[in-house]
Amino acid sequence: MEDMAEEAVGFGVPVLKRGLQAYFPGDVELGVKRTGTTQMVSAIYNINLVEKIGRPGNAILDNKLIYGIKYFLAAVIRQIHPARGIMTFLSSSVRKLFNLKTTYERVQTSTLVKITYSIDELDGALVIDANFDDLSRMGFTEAIIMNEQGAHIFDRYFDSSGVKLSDEQIGIWDEVTAEEAGFSSSAHRLAFSLQRLPGSRLFRGRERIDSRLAWSGFGYSIPASIRSFKCTVRIGILP
Repeated sequence: MEDMAEEAVGFGVPVLKRGLQAYFPGDVELGVKRTGTTQMVSAIYNINLVEKIGRPGNAILDNKLIYGIKYFLAAVIRQIHPARGIMTFLSSSVRKLFNLKTTYERVQTSTLVKITYSIDELDGALVIDANFDDLSRMGFTEAIIMNEQGAHIFDRYFDSSGVKLSDEQIGIWDEVTAEEAGFSSSAHRLAFSLQRLPGSRLFRGRERIDSRLAWSGFGYSIPASIRSFKCTVRIGILP
């Protein structure tokens, strides 16, 4: 059996944001139930981690200027296409020069997000049903439902408007305007796809940087005012 996830988070994983600061799940409580050909998995994610920059020995850097530069470079890389190559190169070079690495730090207060996954074995559909608390009341500005797999495996993008891209053509984080979009594997003839949904924005991306990043997939960006969100990932074999 081959691991196709690589560095990717998988399907239906929640990330919360306060402005540019992202919060990640550090713990999850799972429950499994089966009905006929449908398997249901309930997950309660504890969103209690923030991304930090560290050095060997788990020494976390806590400098506002450094993180300001980090967020600025990330915004430039995602929004300004011509600058992506040089900015990515500079970011990787600085990491190597100062021996920096990405790490995560637990926050004092955490937030729970409940997601139910329904997997139908017959039609290859994964239904993701997310329920949020009042995120805006807690200061969050955005929720993101990530759907990713490994970048070495899933190297091609396609959508219902006829766009077909491969490898570095795909970009790091671009908005999808087509009604349906997906990623496929040229080596394994596998694909996963999903639809653009009202009340959210759909973004596609792919990064493959040394041994640090290797993901291909999508993120649904959802306003913090929305209490629930439902989407379907279709998984299949290409003809």
